[in-house]
Amino acid sequence: MPRKLPPYVERNVVKGNTYLSFRRGKGTRIRLPADPTSTEFQDAYRAALIGQTPAKTAGRTAAAPGTIEALVQSYLRSPEYVELRATTKQGYRSRIEMIRTKHGHRTIAGLTASRISAAFLEPLAGKPGARLSLLKMLRILIRHAIGKEWLKHDPSKSIRRPKSNEIRSWTDEEIVQFEERWPVGSKQRLAFALHLYTGQRRSDVHRMTWADVVSGKIRVVQQKTGAKLSIYLHPDLRHVLDATVRQHVTILNTGFGKPFTVSGYGNWLRDAITDAGLPVDCQPHGLRKAAGRRLAEVGCSANVIMAVLGHKSLSEAERYTRDADQARLAEAGIVRLPVRITNNIAQTTPEEFGEVAKSKEGSKR
Repeated sequence: MPRKLPPYVERNVVKGNTYLSFRRGKGTRIRLPADPTSTEFQDAYRAALIGQTPAKTAGRTAAAPGTIEALVQSYLRSPEYVELRATTKQGYRSRIEMIRTKHGHRTIAGLTASRISAAFLEPLAGKPGARLSLLKMLRILIRHAIGKEWLKHDPSKSIRRPKSNEIRSWTDEEIVQFEERWPVGSKQRLAFALHLYTGQRRSDVHRMTWADVVSGKIRVVQQKTGAKLSIYLHPDLRHVLDATVRQHVTILNTGFGKPFTVSGYGNWLRDAITDAGLPVDCQPHGLRKAAGRRLAEVGCSANVIMAVLGHKSLSEAERYTRDADQARLAEAGIVRLPVRITNNIAQTTPEEFGEVAKSKEGSKR
């Protein structure tokens, strides 16, 4: 049986030869590489999804020297980009195309902090996440330009990172609420436990296999960082795993018995969270935050948290310990405050000193 193709991809046979092409609705048909499992096919397919056709790429005129268009073309040919993971390329490509389309005509030498703010970032006012993503991508291109000696310094250095809405940790009450809705034995509880007791991202949890569970530990190779982790199985997670029937290679699967895609898994888990009556800001990534928070609250060091969550820098793990230390210190400080009670009657028993307590007016009782 022929391999199932991604959305909008057609398989056509012409004079005995098979061709694959991309076509959305009645739009232009775009030729794709013949092997749907190849990296070339994946790159061409993603480019077609965002509207960049091979014809446009091939017909693109040579970029004017010193322009952002020339910088983009140079970066896309560089080892820095070519050797990225396919998922990382996919995220980069949409931002690169936005910069290329809107700003490709601008000169690299003309980039200044004020021009970057006015032309690149201000049009995205009200969208802090989009501004931050664009600024990160622009800085990657600027570093490439510095490496090529097209720039001597980073003109974006003085620009402060936009503050995006940080995903928060789940509270203990929210954790209990989810567990009450989805009992042990349900697929939703299984996914929840894998997140909470391993502290991993959804891109790693949905790929976990039963072969990763060995000798009371679960092995993880993080997709984002490449970090190789071995995480001890918490008794609660072991209990949930023991209650799960092992029918497939991957631990979590769709209703059709197939492994999830990362986006499909995210949508499915989002539905489970909503069905539990939890607010929209209870996001799957918040369970990773909850894992870090709980580790810090029981006194784990930043190095321990870093080992479990797979952080690359100590500063990321230190955020959890700072928050936990602040809470502990604040509680200890308040507890130590002297108790001050305003009372009209003396707190000691007058008879102990042979005196009679006086009323507010100063008269004896």
